Amino acid sequence: MPLAKRPAFKVLSMSTPVSPVADSTALARGLKTRHLTMMGLGSAIGAGLFLGTGVGIAAAGPAVLIAYVIAGFITVCFMQMLAEMVAARPSSGTFSTYAEQAFGPWAGFTIGWLYWFMMIMIMAVEITGASAIVAAWLGISPWIPALVAIVVFTVINFSAVKNFGEFEFWFALIKVAVIVAFLIIGVALWLGLLPAGGFVGLSNVSEVGFMPNGWSGVATALLAVAFAFGGIELVTVAAAESEDPQAGVHSAIRSIIWRISIFYIGSVLLIVLLLPFEQIGGADSAADSPFTAVLEMANIPGAVGIMEAVIVVALLSACNTQIYGSSRFLQNLAVRGDAPAAFARTDARGVPVRAVIVSVVFGFAAVALQYWNPPGLLAFLLNAVGGCLIVLWIVVALSFVRIHPKLVATGEITEVRMWAPNVLPWVMIALAAGVIALMLANPDGRFQMLAVAVVVGVIALASAVHGKGAR
Repeated sequence: MPLAKRPAFKVLSMSTPVSPVADSTALARGLKTRHLTMMGLGSAIGAGLFLGTGVGIAAAGPAVLIAYVIAGFITVCFMQMLAEMVAARPSSGTFSTYAEQAFGPWAGFTIGWLYWFMMIMIMAVEITGASAIVAAWLGISPWIPALVAIVVFTVINFSAVKNFGEFEFWFALIKVAVIVAFLIIGVALWLGLLPAGGFVGLSNVSEVGFMPNGWSGVATALLAVAFAFGGIELVTVAAAESEDPQAGVHSAIRSIIWRISIFYIGSVLLIVLLLPFEQIGGADSAADSPFTAVLEMANIPGAVGIMEAVIVVALLSACNTQIYGSSRFLQNLAVRGDAPAAFARTDARGVPVRAVIVSVVFGFAAVALQYWNPPGLLAFLLNAVGGCLIVLWIVVALSFVRIHPKLVATGEITEVRMWAPNVLPWVMIALAAGVIALMLANPDGRFQMLAVAVVVGVIALASAVHGKGAR
């Protein structure tokens, strides 16, 4: 397919259409702030929280809270830098667009396709996990609910963006309601307000100590929780289709940051307080989840079934948002000349239908890959996904360091600004480098970083080939 000609860069004002080069590539602006907020929350609250929380707690004990604070700080800086750039120059390509503006076309191409790859693989993992649970309920083959879900989500993503936003709002609201209910039940249990037991206090913490495995345990936990906040960045992708990108992204990110902090840290704190240390660990199923264990403490009937339903909703919601995000990223890549021009086109409602179809096709191919499970390949690709977020952290920070002075000099900067712009980006980069060092210190982490390096290398090589072809 022919490639779209790369447009010359120009400064975008708030009144300028976000990314289109022609009316046929314009995205609609139909998302409200509440849609952005719930999409960000929905992307971050998934099976990783409900099933993976115990991994970090088992590694560090109550000191896992330190790991969450560090990871949360990185995420807050990451999102605030993105917020400043999105408010000034909204784009559905978000950090890919800013990487291009900061370092050139090769950077935008590489980070754009890397993120698209990450979303496609995550989509496949989520739909596979959800279909396995539903298939067990109904006694059918897992590919049937997977196919049904893909078809339904494709139809949803074919609709106008405001309809997608409304659907995802209610989808994500279910997960938020469950977390809020869990926090209320957990606090009541801890205070001894439920018939299930008396005041727990700090007995479980004092039994093992705050840091039973020392700083090495905290370091191990940091690797387990570093990616827990991933998915929040989707709000910056969707901001380009919001009614007011500047106000919308500012309000949404601010709301998401404090809500996610409460949800994650609050849930972890209650689990640490309520459950004996030796009972907490990673979970492969809803029955082993520490969330389930807390609900069972409260004598809530059908706790396992409730958590299974919540996990299914979480996975399906995240899958839906991945389809949305990957299609917008692909459309933006096409607009910028980094993907076939046909994928840049939108219909009369501003929906990039072709980009949606391509993302869905590749997503379903990734699902098929998981059922096929060729030796070593799937593990390699999934490990690459695990390290992509670190690449995003560093790229966003470095892009911000170069773009921020330009926003100030040109008067593009808005009231949405990064705190201590000359200091905190470098602090975040140092912390991200620390996470990389921790990953390189253990075999699994080294495999992840190797997988990321290979995938980035392949995409960068494709960028070089693409650049030669464009010239």
